[in-house]
Amino acid sequence: MAADILLEQSSFWEQIPSSWKKILDQDELHAVERSIGTNYQPALNQIFRSLVVPPPKVKVLILGQDPYPRNDYAMGFAFSVPAKSASLPASLRNIFKELLDDLKIKRANGDLSDWANQGVLLLNRTLTIGKDGISNHRNSGWHLITERIVKYVADNGAIAILWGNDAQEMQGFFKPEQVIKSAHPSPLSAYRGFFGSKPFSKVNDLLIAKGEQAIKW
Repeated sequence: MAADILLEQSSFWEQIPSSWKKILDQDELHAVERSIGTNYQPALNQIFRSLVVPPPKVKVLILGQDPYPRNDYAMGFAFSVPAKSASLPASLRNIFKELLDDLKIKRANGDLSDWANQGVLLLNRTLTIGKDGISNHRNSGWHLITERIVKYVADNGAIAILWGNDAQEMQGFFKPEQVIKSAHPSPLSAYRGFFGSKPFSKVNDLLIAKGEQAIKW
């Protein structure tokens, strides 16, 4: 009984922006919540932060895997960290290296909220990780939920940036011309095709060709 009350008080569903609720399934979300209990990060009010972009406003999808395992990094946006972070995760450092090479933009602030504000959906396929930073939640049902999101934005014409094999499992939802893919920016794979892939300029070229405003990366 107490566990049921706790779930009602901290319902994941209540954290979903209303514009996304018509796309998602409440029962699937409750199943995830029951599966992971209270052993999760980021904080409840940040799990669905990526959905700050209303569904029709999503121009670009950047698809990650899991939240960062450090609780001072995880903030609900894939690859992003809070602005106050003293250091950047290795993957994000590599993303910024490619951004500098691609568009000559030098960026040090790891908070990617400004990208989200321009219609970039920074979505992880799994939206939580254990508080210990080790326990993964990949089999908890998150993929059913995030797959619904990916399919919707694909059908709505969003451009997908898919880094690594995990993200590229979703490429079938998109038309080939909507997909920009490469190796993952992780230090383990960045030199296998991520560096030099120029995803940021490619996205902007596609947006401009569609008559849409380019992203200020």
